[in-house]
Amino acid sequence: MAIDETLTEGQAPEDAAEEAVPAPEGTTEVIETEYEIGQDNISHAFTIEFDVHKPVFLFSSLAIIAFTLAALIFQHQLDPFFNGLRDFLTSKLDWFFLIAGNIFVLLCLGLILSPLGSVRLGGPEATPDYSLSGWFAMLFAAGMGIGLMFYGVSEPMSHFDASLAGVVVEEGARTDWAPLQGAAGDEMAARRLGMAATIFHWGLHPWAIYAVVALALALFSFNKGLPLTMRSVFYPLLGERIWGWPGHVIDILAVFATIFGLATSLGFGAEQATAGLNFLFDIPATNTTKIFLILAITAVATFSVVAGVEKGVKRLSEINMFLAFALMIFVIVLGPTADILGGFFGNLKAYAQEIIPLSNPFGRDDDNFRQGWTAFYWAWWISWSPFVGMFIARVSRGRTVRQFLTAVLIVPAIISVLWMTTFGGTAISMTLAGFSGISDAALELKLFQMLSQLPLTEITSFVGIVLVIVFFITSSDSGSLVIDTIAAGGKVNAPTPQRIFWCSFEGLVAIALLLSGGLTALQAMAVSTGFPFTIVLLGACWAIVKGLMGEKRELT
Repeated sequence: MAIDETLTEGQAPEDAAEEAVPAPEGTTEVIETEYEIGQDNISHAFTIEFDVHKPVFLFSSLAIIAFTLAALIFQHQLDPFFNGLRDFLTSKLDWFFLIAGNIFVLLCLGLILSPLGSVRLGGPEATPDYSLSGWFAMLFAAGMGIGLMFYGVSEPMSHFDASLAGVVVEEGARTDWAPLQGAAGDEMAARRLGMAATIFHWGLHPWAIYAVVALALALFSFNKGLPLTMRSVFYPLLGERIWGWPGHVIDILAVFATIFGLATSLGFGAEQATAGLNFLFDIPATNTTKIFLILAITAVATFSVVAGVEKGVKRLSEINMFLAFALMIFVIVLGPTADILGGFFGNLKAYAQEIIPLSNPFGRDDDNFRQGWTAFYWAWWISWSPFVGMFIARVSRGRTVRQFLTAVLIVPAIISVLWMTTFGGTAISMTLAGFSGISDAALELKLFQMLSQLPLTEITSFVGIVLVIVFFITSSDSGSLVIDTIAAGGKVNAPTPQRIFWCSFEGLVAIALLLSGGLTALQAMAVSTGFPFTIVLLGACWAIVKGLMGEKRELT
């Protein structure tokens, strides 16, 4: 979903170019500061137009350029480095990621139940910019398109296979990938545990991460009158120092987290789209194909930045959402319908029963699952959170905190459960019926192997490839807008050339990481940028509570 879809209903795109963050409506605790948006920016309007926040843009852009060049030049030398980096961070800091994820969920649930939940984003007199149904649709579209396509079949199947195989101990240590203690030899228990573990990774925890960032940005921009950047969230902790280097560091971390989180998703998308093209058209699944695909899609995303999102990508996003739900309905109707419909509620029950054991960071021996899956996921969601959080914030003005958090946690999570139940549950049913092709396939091919057992394989597989590619385009396009807003000091109408710069480097970073270590390198950079930004988000939790306590609350 493209960020420019946050235009107020009826507002023309050209009007949005002049739009700043709307002023609070009604009595709010506006933060008085002498800082003016753009005062630290450097700009030029001749050969190439730009308007960037000098410290944030220069440091982050130069660092990313240097990283990209190093990764492309020293491809083979960096492969062991990325392996070691990922393994170190996930094995030594898994407890930290799990605890942080639990804190985000507890904060959101606590605010829903507390009187602070009645605070209205945008001020007590603010009204929602979007209808309830339109808002719900955009909340889901904001987050996980490529991930759902890549992992919709592969993750439930991976957890099912590992759980069914049970615990494997070699030289005194577990070497299996089963969650918790697995379910050796018990097909139904393995199915239940595999689906519960999958939903754990796509349910309340990731959406709580997004909700924390979105709520923090919305509160301090719409109610406090500060720029729409991460540094604004820390005014209660740092005061006027957020306009100096402490704030610069926070925004630079947000830029790094977003670009590497997006690069990870784009890399996964390239892997799956290439595998699908090979499956359907026998196009070689080589690095050359992946590079060509990333370059082509990045070019389309760049063109959409130049042409204006309203002229094409918004419509592509809407078509993509329609295709995604059409594909899901197709699988429900022509797949094991009874298993899917019954499994939805059974999977929710299994998730509710297993969420506490799966959330526990201590006293467990399922190291591969906890570190290789959960810790990576939490770091990946956190690295995506500035991108998704800013989008959610910009479409949620006028909602109370309680409405906001309930919707952001529940609506997308339920749709994710339905998606995983439909695709993952169908794959497991096919496997239990005797088809081994899904279990034997690589992660990026499992979706296409599952679709091969249903009618209209060529059509549905092609739709799957289209979904991945368009999610790829809209994520890259929207991500460049978010990064540019941060690197422009909170300006939402920055010049187009700098958006082109960020859009281009999202693709180049994804290429560099794929060539330097494939999916391992992508995961390593998502985790390494997610770690410091986790610390930022933990500070944001305190700032949210502090900020809400000064706001006027509704009595009903």
